[in-house]
Order: sequence, then C-alpha cells, then structure tokens
Amino acid sequence: MHKYSKQTRHLLAVDCIIFGFDGESLKILLIQRGFQPEKGNWSLMGGFVLQDESLDQASNRILKELTGLDGVYLEQLHTFGDTSRDPIERTISTAYFALIDIHKYEKQLNNDYHAEWFQLKRIPKLIFDHQDMVEAAKRRIRYKAALHPILFELLPDKFTIPQLQILYENVFNTTIDKRNFSKRVLATGLLIKLSEKDKAGSKRGAYYYQLNRQNYYAKFQAFLNFIPNPDTLLL
Repeated sequence: MHKYSKQTRHLLAVDCIIFGFDGESLKILLIQRGFQPEKGNWSLMGGFVLQDESLDQASNRILKELTGLDGVYLEQLHTFGDTSRDPIERTISTAYFALIDIHKYEKQLNNDYHAEWFQLKRIPKLIFDHQDMVEAAKRRIRYKAALHPILFELLPDKFTIPQLQILYENVFNTTIDKRNFSKRVLATGLLIKLSEKDKAGSKRGAYYYQLNRQNYYAKFQAFLNFIPNPDTLLL
C-alpha cells in the first residue's frame, strides 16, 4: 500500500455541541472528561475518528458512547485546527451541533460520564477551545433560526406564545416586549390556535398553538419582522 511520503500526520477528532430546550430555558449538554489532560473537567462530547469511519459516523458514535443519545441529527459546524488547541499532541477537530427537545431524549441519557444539562447563560469553564466552539455554534443557530423553522423542533407539538417567546429570547440573548411579540407572531398567520389552554402559569391560562408548516415554508420571511437582522448574526 502506497502512502504519501514525508508528510506529517495529525490526530483527527470530532466534538458534539448539543443544545436543548426544556420549555423554560435553553441549555447545553456537557460531560466530565474521562482522561488526562483536564480529566474530570467539563467538556463537549468529543473523541477521535477511527480509521474506518467518516466524520459523520464518528460524531454519532461518540455522542452515543458518551451520553446514550441516539438518532440525533448532527450538523457539521466548523473545523478547529489551532496548533496549540490540545497540549498533548496536534489534534484537529471538526465540531458538530444539534438542537433537541430535552424531554424527547431524557430517557436515553446515561450517566457514564456524568452528562448534565447546563443553562446556556451559566456554562462552567470548558476545556481547550470548547468555549470557542460553543460561541460559533450559537452564532450559527441564530443565523439559521432567522431563516428557517429550526427552533420549532425544540418545542412540543402544541405550545404557548410565552413558551415561544422564551425560546427566542434565549437563542438571541435579548428581551422582547411581550405585547409586541404576541401581536407580531400572530399577525404572521403561521400559527394555528387550539381550543386547549395551559393553566399551569395562571388561572386564566394561555392558549396552545401549533405551527402551520405548510404556511411556514411558503411565508417563512414573515418571521423576520420580529427577530434581529440575520445579516448581523454571524459577527
């Protein structure tokens, strides 16, 4: 078997960034690293790519091995290759990210590596350049959320306007006027009002809604009326 001669070889890894929404706050899944360096410190789910697998296969395998999560759609984010990112050996890592409804996957989560959900605003110190990966993933999500219905994947099939507002405020790290938000989101015609109410928060309760997916794909630009300018979200 021929090999490229006189070429330096590097380790190849993948890291998985999993964001989840539990109906109240946006969170990120972290584990405690199981080996040195930085053993026991908080980390994204990462590992080395095997000789016989693709990057996509590696990301799914590693996520399942470290957390128990299976069947999660992972999207490739960016490759991080700073020469000093790993103190042991030159390692290049491709980051993947996902958005999930925490309640849909809570039964899969195992505790082998102390996988734990943290509020996105209260992330502990992470190893290596993992914080940079998280920030890059947040920027990508904000950009995608401005143009596509990805945030609705985090909501249950039926949801309230307050739940939707909390989700958008968490993702875009901003405060949105309650009346303004409700008025604008209902004016889009993209939500279907149900007869049921959620009375957990008050006696009066809040009506449940569903996303009209057919209308959404036809008129998704209507959402641009109440979220930040998507052209600024990659900065």
